Amino acid sequence: MNDKLLFFSTLFRFFPRFLAFHFHPFLFQLFYFLILSVIGFLGLKVSKPRTPSSPNDLDLFYTSVSASTTSSMVAVEMEVFSNSQLILLTLLMFLGGEVFTSMLDLLLARSKLTHTILQNKLLSINPSSPSDHSPTNATPIELELGLVSIPHSTSQDHTPSDNVACVRLKYNCLRYLTYVVLGYLVFVQLLGVSLAALYMSVVASARQVLKNKGIKIGTFSLFTVVSTFASCGFVPTNENMMVFKNNSGLLLLLLPHVFLGNTLYPPCLTLVLMVLKKVTRKEEFSHMLKNSENLGYRHLLSVYRCCLLVWTVFGLSVIQFVMFWSVEWKSNVMEGMNLYEKVVASLFQVSNARHAGESVFDLSSISSAILVLFIVMM
Repeated sequence: MNDKLLFFSTLFRFFPRFLAFHFHPFLFQLFYFLILSVIGFLGLKVSKPRTPSSPNDLDLFYTSVSASTTSSMVAVEMEVFSNSQLILLTLLMFLGGEVFTSMLDLLLARSKLTHTILQNKLLSINPSSPSDHSPTNATPIELELGLVSIPHSTSQDHTPSDNVACVRLKYNCLRYLTYVVLGYLVFVQLLGVSLAALYMSVVASARQVLKNKGIKIGTFSLFTVVSTFASCGFVPTNENMMVFKNNSGLLLLLLPHVFLGNTLYPPCLTLVLMVLKKVTRKEEFSHMLKNSENLGYRHLLSVYRCCLLVWTVFGLSVIQFVMFWSVEWKSNVMEGMNLYEKVVASLFQVSNARHAGESVFDLSSISSAILVLFIVMM
């Protein structure tokens, strides 16, 4: 039994390496989203909707693809889906989000480096021309499965080269970075779901909206936070966020997730690494901050570029907010809202125009000039 568990665990560790060396990254991404969309479609097809009439297969597949790719396009009303279907769509958005898929890239990169480390290890053991039965002719699969034993080398036989040390350091950096990204992904969304659920439970007006629509507080909170973080823009209500335009507290709780899972993810990731560097004093975190471009993780930017990104996001948001405020301040879309609610709702709307795509106002009632502004910013 132990041998079987060891065998399958080794195969599980080797599987990412097999994908890394036998599939082009484009094909890997293509098959990943295709398989995810098909599984999502089958799940939506099997589970029962809330309404007596079920959407047709094309609409379900379209919705599954939209949730998996976080494109926020839907062919049916969201309130048609049952609680189990909403949970399934939440899972699709989570697995298809940019932060999660970037973590898969890190796993593949680590697998390639593991192969390089094994090759360097074999060459260091026997640098001369090996025979056919030498361990240096063993494949990475045989090494991983333990089919070939590697003799132990003494310090007199082998001295680690600078190249091997650099490869190991890079591998450790990618390993730590994978854990950091996973922790960031889980912590931010878990905190957001908790706060959103607490708000919906305390504020009677928001809770009443969900009660009238038959949507559970936990499902709404999880679905909306994950959707916002993944920049998908799906909301379990047919009116999107328009039914909550007077609930400024909820909008403020969701607003950080608009940025944390999108344009401000690289600066936040860099900030987390800086904190971990000071706390742990590990060489890997220092190396990641100094050599961000060499690791191949596109979301890891230098401190200087992160500062530029933050100022760009802030500047574009201010421009949108000022123009939206000046044009729509006394329009019908602001009717029935006080000053505080107008400010929060406007900030939420202009932020989503460049990111998640959620809407707190009826876009058909917004002036053409602001719609053109949104198009330019998108």
